[in-house]
Amino acid sequence: QEQLVESGGGLVQAGGSVRRSCAASGRAFSSYGLGWFRQAPGKERGFIAAIRRSDSTTYYADSVKGRFTISRDNAKNMVYLQMNSLKPEDTAVYYCAVVILTGTNWIGVNWGQGTQVTVSS
Repeated sequence: QEQLVESGGGLVQAGGSVRRSCAASGRAFSSYGLGWFRQAPGKERGFIAAIRRSDSTTYYADSVKGRFTISRDNAKNMVYLQMNSLKPEDTAVYYCAVVILTGTNWIGVNWGQGTQVTVSS
């Protein structure tokens, strides 16, 4: 059974940093890819970042490119999202996910519980 358990996040000031962590079960961690999505109030859940299992190639949404970094620790079955230079518009519930690539779109197929990140101005 796949399981994703998230930690980290909370309240941070604009310009600050926060790191999200996600512990993945063995089966989830050995999947094609792991990624992060976010959902702001009144908006649809959207892709932020993904990392491929085979070679750890990373992919980012334009809105976070250069500010966020996704990484994985194979020894610990963990995936991380380092979020720097945060803006109030980054405020959202953030979700860790098992992901697959369909065409040019990353799709979440299994989800963590989601955690709120609030960026104050």
